[in-house]
Amino acid sequence: MRKIHTFLWGFVCLLLLQSPAMADTKSSVSRPSDDTNIIIRSEETIFTVNSLKSGTTRYKVSITILNNNGNHRAKQYVHYDKLSKVGYIKGVSYDRSGNKIKTLKNKDVTDVSAISDFSLYEDNRVKIADLTHTVYPYTVEFEYEVTFENLLFYPIFHPQDEERLTVEKASFEVQMPLGMKLRYLESNVPQPAKKTATATHEVYTWQVQNLKPVETEPFGPGLEELVPIVRTAPTDFEVEGYKGNMESWKSYGLWIDQLNKGRDVLPEATKQKLVELTSKAKTQEEKVRIVYDYLQGKTRYVSIQLGIGGWQPFEASFVDSKGYGDCKALTNYTQAMLKAVGINSYQALIRAGDGEPDIRTNFPSSQFNHVVLSVPMAKDTLWLECTSQTEAAGYAGSSTGGRHALLITPEGGKLVKTPNYKATDNAQIRQIKVTLDEKGSGSASVTTRYTGLQQESHANAVQNMQPDEQRKWLYQQVKIPAFEIEKYAFVQQKDKLPAVTEQLELSLRQCATISGKRMFVSPNLMSKWTYVPNQKEKRLTDVVRRMAFLDVDTVEFQLPAGYAVEYLPQEVVHKSVFGEYKASVKVDGQRVVYLRSMQMGKGRYSPESYTQLVTFLNNVIKSDSEKVVFVKNIP
Repeated sequence: MRKIHTFLWGFVCLLLLQSPAMADTKSSVSRPSDDTNIIIRSEETIFTVNSLKSGTTRYKVSITILNNNGNHRAKQYVHYDKLSKVGYIKGVSYDRSGNKIKTLKNKDVTDVSAISDFSLYEDNRVKIADLTHTVYPYTVEFEYEVTFENLLFYPIFHPQDEERLTVEKASFEVQMPLGMKLRYLESNVPQPAKKTATATHEVYTWQVQNLKPVETEPFGPGLEELVPIVRTAPTDFEVEGYKGNMESWKSYGLWIDQLNKGRDVLPEATKQKLVELTSKAKTQEEKVRIVYDYLQGKTRYVSIQLGIGGWQPFEASFVDSKGYGDCKALTNYTQAMLKAVGINSYQALIRAGDGEPDIRTNFPSSQFNHVVLSVPMAKDTLWLECTSQTEAAGYAGSSTGGRHALLITPEGGKLVKTPNYKATDNAQIRQIKVTLDEKGSGSASVTTRYTGLQQESHANAVQNMQPDEQRKWLYQQVKIPAFEIEKYAFVQQKDKLPAVTEQLELSLRQCATISGKRMFVSPNLMSKWTYVPNQKEKRLTDVVRRMAFLDVDTVEFQLPAGYAVEYLPQEVVHKSVFGEYKASVKVDGQRVVYLRSMQMGKGRYSPESYTQLVTFLNNVIKSDSEKVVFVKNIP
């Protein structure tokens, strides 16, 4: 859903995120502290709503760039499409003394397609104004105007949109026609909106100044939680003749449902084929899987969108005949096919992406970038990613799992949660058998079963890499100092909780260290923990862990004859609010068995708990580094 991809993305980028604006002063530059790459000298955004469907944004900014880490702000990106028009772009740059370097000319502005690699055709384009310079510091000023014939979304005021950025002053003004209601959500703003009025408009103004650079902390919340942001949205709106209301999730869902009506009609031949394919299915879930397999074998993801087509899907009959569509069209097609075999389902808007924050559930607005299908079952719900030709039916994963989605029903929109994957779902269960020789080298047979989120990278290797690429990838993944891959194999299991089993036959070089008559063996062969964030004198923000997991290793070493144990690490257990770690080693003659398990949860914890996290991880690293010492019996 590429223009449901641009609900959030395009408009925010257009107005604020990429923005470096015309300042009235051209003074020389004073250098701030070393933690700053960029200084916003002044920024001004004025958004004027003219009607339900039309408006104008005027934007000005003056930015001082202190080093090459700030050079990206010397380029101004202005997005537009069939429903928007760029009136003008102006720009000028100055050196550190305030002397003019250059004035933006037409040749400095490129106009390129903003379509993605997977898109066949879209109307999204971007103008890029470039005032990059090579001597620091320097200042760039940009000014532009864009008019819109689509007010599905209003701008976001986000002046401090990256780390190591100082804001001297920034303002945001929204002008609403009298009688039209502005909805907004303020976060971390020093002062609430100032409200005034003219003869024709109500005016809302926000201002910030002297914002010092912000830096996110390890395992901390994202930048959006830490800086001033004002989100705005319409109450009533219109896109190419389709009027809607966004005051509630229910009303917004009704608008999407209006766009979908009548677009689920399939040819009779296709419906009959689907009935035949599912005739022997014993359960409703089996029917769903058969239809989903049919979808994956017949279609591919291609985005073709113009105007309202950014939000309205192609008819199911179009996808059926052409074999392609975007996320809206493929989801609509799948919904129509399930309907043909007697199964009810709902399209669901979602904010997809690994690491993407959840939507603001208390602020109904266009916060989504994707569409999936929700299929209620007797005991559970199956979530279908209809753009994938390889994903398992029912698996939401890192892209769409553990967040809110907006179900689109005839009664309106309804917020629901997608599956949340716990530690035992995201497992890595490994068994290793190692045979060592007199020199400390040897061979290893490794079987690892990955499930849930931990199988995703391996599933990608199975589905998208050639054998030579897979082998190179494995050399990067296997954490053993010196080894050769003799053989490898993958077995993929597609299910609601998918799994990949990886089998390796390895040749090991100096797996154990020989010193005189002693042999030093590190029993943790492949799962050593290595990362500990820096300890801080005072933690400022909550500790956020975004993924739960469980790792279990069983490693069996077969030693050459004649060695006896001299030192054996004690069994250890480390516990904290974040998780639990256990490790033990047992020796039986020439056989050494190492057991290790590490489980960590997902959640949000107080800043004071950060010290416990650092201590816990340091203890894990210490335990993972333990060695067993053997001594050779010399007759």
